[in-house]
Amino acid sequence: MRHTGGQPPGPPHDRQRLFRDSYRAPLNRAELGIVEIYAALFGHAPLYVKVLLVIRNWLAGLAGLDVPTIDDIMHVRIEGTYRAGDRIGPWPVYACTDHEIVAGRDNRHLDFRLSVLREASPGPDRVTVSTICTVHNLAGKIYLFFVVPFHRFGVKRLIANAVAAHRI
Repeated sequence: MRHTGGQPPGPPHDRQRLFRDSYRAPLNRAELGIVEIYAALFGHAPLYVKVLLVIRNWLAGLAGLDVPTIDDIMHVRIEGTYRAGDRIGPWPVYACTDHEIVAGRDNRHLDFRLSVLREASPGPDRVTVSTICTVHNLAGKIYLFFVVPFHRFGVKRLIANAVAAHRI
């Protein structure tokens, strides 16, 4: 897995982007579709990651933000197909093609998008996971200050675990 410098998809350019990252890993299982790739990455989060998400969501809920339920976090359900407007795991889907799923959430403090992209390559195809956050106010900046270190660690671990377990 490596960090990439590519431009991830995201909300319109008329707001302040404060955070973006992108990580790439080889896709050693060519038979997987994009939904199966998403499930291989995000459907196997360790318990400590789920607990951290539940705590984060509880705190965000106290601030009046729209958050997924505890059940959404603890019991990720993945269907066979998706289209814009559906939910994949805890997140609304903004776009879904044969090669990419874009999910995320819009909130008062910030909007975020998560892209899982299958890229053709001369060797094995690659999977790129990108995140972009568009900040609306000081609360969004403060939120990112605390969340970004956990996000970076968590996404890297999820990808590394999926590769090591031969899920992707």
